[in-house]
Amino acid sequence: MAGHNERLEFYGDAVIGVAVSRLLYDRYPGEDEGFLTARRAALVNRDALASLALELGLDRYLLLGRGEGHAGGATRPSVLAACFEALAGALALSEGTERAELVIEHLLGPRLDELAQIASPPKSAKTRLQEWSQRHRAVKPTYRVIETTGPPHAQLFRSSVALDQEPIGIGSGSSRQRAEEQAAVAALDALERQSATASTQG
Repeated sequence: MAGHNERLEFYGDAVIGVAVSRLLYDRYPGEDEGFLTARRAALVNRDALASLALELGLDRYLLLGRGEGHAGGATRPSVLAACFEALAGALALSEGTERAELVIEHLLGPRLDELAQIASPPKSAKTRLQEWSQRHRAVKPTYRVIETTGPPHAQLFRSSVALDQEPIGIGSGSSRQRAEEQAAVAALDALERQSATASTQG
């Protein structure tokens, strides 16, 4: 896996999850799990992390394959979000998880303040995918775990999502829920590319 960020993305995903969960737990002592989960999804979704990656200028340091580079991979939200996760993982490995969590809280704290001004936080990728699939295909997405690796205390889940039994996205995460959310992110990214291609051909 030399030259690849997937392992760092996996670790960074977990570090970000812990940091954001702790931030929300401390910020909203009277709120229930549903509220905290919605806020976390709004803070760490693909577009939010991609925006942070751009603010930090991470797109300038991406090393992409020739095809991905010509296709504009450095500006693709899924690539940028994964890059931010990899950075979080690298920071935790080099400086320790406590230091990494403090940096993440510093970066995401202002965004949480912005969300506090919104009555309803942005929808999760799973919700957006379900709304799209019901509107365009009159079906619900179906998720399944395709692989579980790692020891019990540090498992990595890989899940797929399908529409009409056709797989359209695969994601991984430190829990089944996070893997399904990432699968939905991948599916939305694929549907977005398909729509762009159809528009160009049309």
